[in-house]
Amino acid sequence: MARAGLIAALLVFLGPPAWDGSSAGQEVSEAPRPAADTLDRPAAGTERDWEIAREHFRWGASIPTDSLPHFGELVRRIAERFLGTPYEPRTLELPGPERLVVNLEALDCVTLVENVVVLARLAWSKGPELGDDTAAFEDAYRHELTALRYRGGQLAGYPSRLHYFSEWIADNEASGVLLDLSRRLGGVPDSSAVDFMSTHPDAYRQLSDSAVLAAIASVEARIGAEARYYVPQDSIGTVVHGVRDGDIIAATSTVAGLDVAHTGIALWRDGELHLLHAPLVGSHVQISEESLAERILRIGSQDGIMVARPLPPGA
Repeated sequence: MARAGLIAALLVFLGPPAWDGSSAGQEVSEAPRPAADTLDRPAAGTERDWEIAREHFRWGASIPTDSLPHFGELVRRIAERFLGTPYEPRTLELPGPERLVVNLEALDCVTLVENVVVLARLAWSKGPELGDDTAAFEDAYRHELTALRYRGGQLAGYPSRLHYFSEWIADNEASGVLLDLSRRLGGVPDSSAVDFMSTHPDAYRQLSDSAVLAAIASVEARIGAEARYYVPQDSIGTVVHGVRDGDIIAATSTVAGLDVAHTGIALWRDGELHLLHAPLVGSHVQISEESLAERILRIGSQDGIMVARPLPPGA
């Protein structure tokens, strides 16, 4: 797909910070979540959302941590419980001011990663009985989700959300939630500009406010000035031995202004590394049929990967 076609598709479909579309065998890169104002559901989550969260938490918390080879194994197992969950874009874009959105009934590629990591962290550090205390469980869940989704763990309006996934990785590494392995795996610097949101303000309701637009542009300038590393697509096959189950995979984008095109969870199957993810193509959470290396090489709008390893609470 030509670059102009990619941009046009992005502006038509613009999904959660990134989304997978398909045209002529290629997937369209995903872009930071635009305004939608079309979802009619409570930001705090439905009764079913919380039933799903408690069910997966209790299941994960029932597994003795000393029976697991590493924290990522729990991340992978919980991620597998979401297989078949519907894909839905724009899940964070509810009408009104920025609020913490809890939605486990439908996921996009980033909210899948976020909710899986939240559940794994709670299941690793808390007993199953937490799931019996509704208020305590929901408070703990919201606290962990806020810490992952917002800069410095503080929800302070739309600009405080970690819209770009490379910053999501950096911010959560700074807080001790994960470790960015991209450079250690032989990654090379990525010095490309990150400015998709500020250069496409009409796609984002919130950016009609000049102060919000300026704040986003400032964030983008900082992201672009900081060191980012990624493993080029031709090198993925030689470094996969350093990736293990439960690692977070971010496919880097060839679209101007975008850092990351898609995200998911690493999963080894029959000696090959695959991606457990929520793509638009397929419309539900699934495991890639191709190996990760083959998948990235096939998709013209993706050119490499970043890899981050979730760390257990207290590590």
